[in-house]
Amino acid sequence: MTIRILTTLALAFSLTALTACGGGGSSATTTPAAASAPATASAPATASAAAPASAASGASSTTSNAVPQSTTPNVQNVQVTSTPTGTRNMLQTSVTICVPGTSTCQTIDRIQVDTGSQGLRIVASGLDASIALPLLQSGSNAVVGECAVFGTGYTWGAVRQADVRMAGQVAASTSIQLIADTATGSAPTDCSQSGLLMLTASSLRGNGILGVGPFTADCGAGCATSAMPRWYYTCTGGTCVNGTLAVAQQVTNPIANFPADNNGVLIELPAIAATGASSVTGTMTFGIGSQANNLLGAATVLKSNSLTGYVSTNFSGSNYGSSFIDSGSNGLFFPSTTLAKCGAWYCLATPQTLSATINSSSGASSAVSFDVGQSTSLIASGNYAFNNLAGAASGFFDWGLPFFYGRRVFTALEGRMTPAGTGPFYAF
Repeated sequence: MTIRILTTLALAFSLTALTACGGGGSSATTTPAAASAPATASAPATASAAAPASAASGASSTTSNAVPQSTTPNVQNVQVTSTPTGTRNMLQTSVTICVPGTSTCQTIDRIQVDTGSQGLRIVASGLDASIALPLLQSGSNAVVGECAVFGTGYTWGAVRQADVRMAGQVAASTSIQLIADTATGSAPTDCSQSGLLMLTASSLRGNGILGVGPFTADCGAGCATSAMPRWYYTCTGGTCVNGTLAVAQQVTNPIANFPADNNGVLIELPAIAATGASSVTGTMTFGIGSQANNLLGAATVLKSNSLTGYVSTNFSGSNYGSSFIDSGSNGLFFPSTTLAKCGAWYCLATPQTLSATINSSSGASSAVSFDVGQSTSLIASGNYAFNNLAGAASGFFDWGLPFFYGRRVFTALEGRMTPAGTGPFYAF
């Protein structure tokens, strides 16, 4: 994308440390003006013959939290439940990946569902040795690596091709990032300066990330015309240098490559009590207005910025132009000079109901009421799903997973037609 948001995956909220992160963006959130240039690449990449991924230590492919695959076409089950790392409000699903054009497949569980990023990223050691995904190559000998920067740190690994299968849909020969794939060697210096290194299931707090945000590719035209830092690299013999990559070959939102139901996603989670819930099961429905089960109905459509995906939020007398609706953030994150904090989290003596207004670039707006609870008592409850968990931010408003409970939240893809016009937009 031109200016993409790769936001806050797997935010830390463990039993032993009340830490939080919110917002943020990939590659420091802002890319140069070249980002709006045509999507062309100086050195087109091609998929090589299949080469086995080299597993990193520390990741896990455990199936203890596997999400059952839906039997309804275009409907994928999602859930919030206990995690090995104790992370609260982590929306997860299971994804099946296959060697392109074959029936050699593996279903991987504990994949975070993230409307704040684009593309599928999987920890290499979660793959069976039989899943030999083709490397994306730049020229005859070089492979393509990627640095993906999130609010909590960064992932590093090779770009490979896979058929991505979910709920009866197949995104054929789609570029994904294989995290800690030794085909690319160690992360370059400019990438490794980006915070926490997230190469294992423990540090990533899951086996991967499924980015189903409002754009088709994770970087876009900027990376196709400029060799930008902390994005794509050409790697030869373990040495990697910044490179360009055509948009069609960048790590891609799988929904964009579905043959149908490919204009966006609907996430539905039930309402929960102020004290939270031990687990929550919901659905992720592919498509907007493409079937009877994904109609917009009376939802308010909030057109987002075509370059950033941002909307704006008016809260407590201030306007935050960098606002977004992000299932990959485990709390609501916003600035406040009056709310009491325990570390990075708000921990009010008495829970409060606050209000804000989300505004779109088209002039439409929606007033939203939201609750902020006592973070220390919430975590002490032992529950894993909370609609009132909130933390501090600076200069932006992140409508994280608590926003999704009790709502039907649509995220429309850029340039794809829907009954409400083309994306990107949010609707709820």
